[in-house]
Amino acid sequence: MSRTTYREALRQGLREALARDPRVFLMGEDVGRYGGTYAVSKGLLEEFGEQRIRDTPLSELAFVAAGIGAALGGLRPIVEVMTVNFSLLALDPLMNTAATLRHMSGGQFSVPLVVRMATGAGRQLAAQHSHSLEGWYAHIPGLKILAPATLEDARGMLWPALQDPDPVLLFEHGALYNLEGELDEREVVDIHSARVRRAGKDLTLIAYGGTLGKALSAAEQLAGEGISAEVLDLRLLRPLDDATILASVRRTRRALVVDEGWRSGSLSAEIIARIVEQAFYDLDAPPARVCSLEVPIPYAKHLEEAALPQVPGIVAAARELLGRA
Repeated sequence: MSRTTYREALRQGLREALARDPRVFLMGEDVGRYGGTYAVSKGLLEEFGEQRIRDTPLSELAFVAAGIGAALGGLRPIVEVMTVNFSLLALDPLMNTAATLRHMSGGQFSVPLVVRMATGAGRQLAAQHSHSLEGWYAHIPGLKILAPATLEDARGMLWPALQDPDPVLLFEHGALYNLEGELDEREVVDIHSARVRRAGKDLTLIAYGGTLGKALSAAEQLAGEGISAEVLDLRLLRPLDDATILASVRRTRRALVVDEGWRSGSLSAEIIARIVEQAFYDLDAPPARVCSLEVPIPYAKHLEEAALPQVPGIVAAARELLGRA
């Protein structure tokens, strides 16, 4: 065990991947000399050189497409997109090429590409830099969507993602970069399953990424009221791990989804639909959810906090689900 931060755990994962496989390289805006917008790649240029750590022009469309070409050519590119908002400029190569090429080539070509990007709000970056669009990408067949919320996942998800023959998108919540904790360097991380982070028997709190910590805090507060909440970390947003989700909900018989995405057409809606479709008769109450308000994320701190899922709202929704409001 070692004391570290989410940011440093990501850097450790990058360093290990670069050292293990000469085909791996990192590319993106300011990843080299500047050390990354969030200082994740700081020091890697000096350690691995310009061929492995490549600064790119300010064009997500161009460098994501270049990463796809490199993957088709036999390399293992890690493409860093500064924020999920800017990834919208690269939707065409991601959706129309990376996600579809295996299908359209009849299995002859694969795109072993990893794209990393910051997502989420809570840092006063206003409406154009605070989106949570991972649910959008989770709608697309051909992509695998990961959301590391712990230090172990931040370090350990990258290497198995690089072994996947198809494109993988890693969404790192911007509010987690300074998260500190103990990192278990022995833990082997898989990218195929959800994880129960706290056992409980009265209801399941389903969360991921930036909402996991809030769900755990809510569970701790609920425990003080005699309510035992299980906390499930989705980790994998596409394909969803239905088996683990349903097993937890069948144990507790109640489900509350915490999703920083907007409510309409959200990932939470998909999760609730699957629960109702497959475990309706196991439920003691209708599934519920806590999402961001249906507004562009405000800049003012108090308004931003009001627009996002917060611990008091999660606790209140849990009480209501149990008839204790």
